[in-house]
Amino acid sequence: MKIYFTRFLLLPATLALALSLPAWASDLPAAALTPGTTNPDVTQQNIHSTVCVKGYTKTIRPPAHFTNKLKKRQIREYGYADRNPKHYEEDHLIALSIGGAPDDPRNLWPEPRNSEWSAKKKDRLEFVLYKMVCAQEISLADAQHAMATNWIGAWKRYVPSHPHYRFKKVD
Repeated sequence: MKIYFTRFLLLPATLALALSLPAWASDLPAAALTPGTTNPDVTQQNIHSTVCVKGYTKTIRPPAHFTNKLKKRQIREYGYADRNPKHYEEDHLIALSIGGAPDDPRNLWPEPRNSEWSAKKKDRLEFVLYKMVCAQEISLADAQHAMATNWIGAWKRYVPSHPHYRFKKVD
């Protein structure tokens, strides 16, 4: 009985301590802070005149001064222990190449550069989903949903099964 009582008292104290400590960067964004948002100007009906046009993302990408300022703010909001902005890429959760919102903070997050599931690895998924959307192998909405809900799970599902898409970062 005494052991149970001790564990019962330690659980709230341990939980309180864990919640008060700064967080280490995660490979997935916090859904409450970065749920992912889409660009209303991109629809399934117009993908061949928007996202599937070479150079499209360059025309809508927000300027670096905007994303750099947002990255610093979001690193604090996320409570990351490592506050060095160089260790993160301010990345779109739903990629611009599949109709992600360009300048909505709910679609941007400070993604760790140096981890197993780094920004570079996410770029590979973005390219595969972009190619799949433009080849009509997956709907725009399904690609956006896969990216927004768990991009690591989407990477595991789509990237290994599409080795014929030679990786090239989309404009």
